[in-house]
Amino acid sequence: MKLVIQRVNHAEVKVNNEIVGSINKGFLVLVGVGQSDTKEIADKYLKKLLGLRIFEDEAGKTNLSLSDVNGELLMVSQFTLYANCKKGNRPSFIEAGNPELAENLYEYMIAQAKKQVPVVEHGIFGADMKVSLENDGPFTVILDEAIL
Repeated sequence: MKLVIQRVNHAEVKVNNEIVGSINKGFLVLVGVGQSDTKEIADKYLKKLLGLRIFEDEAGKTNLSLSDVNGELLMVSQFTLYANCKKGNRPSFIEAGNPELAENLYEYMIAQAKKQVPVVEHGIFGADMKVSLENDGPFTVILDEAIL
């Protein structure tokens, strides 16, 4: 699994020029699912994501989590996080999870996040999406296999 987490002032995702998900202050999370990912792995990533303390406190230190700032969450599936560019110039995506696995884990993560975060928005799995955001900082964190 791979997550790209961007601390944002606001973000939205559109499908066919229609907003399907929109948040204010919080995290825009691009979610990539790999071939061997499971619900247990997704749970570990979600725990790490929701525990990240990357919002500034009153002293300007990155010390506050999403819940500390009443932040919102926008999750967008993105299999291209598994692009392998080692050979040639055309990326290979053979390390990405198959669509059924990826969609199930993406939907699972959204459902689990909704149990802990008051505002959870999301894109549409497999759709051609347009994502807009105002990155706050900019502040971007990548979670991958190294957290397991």
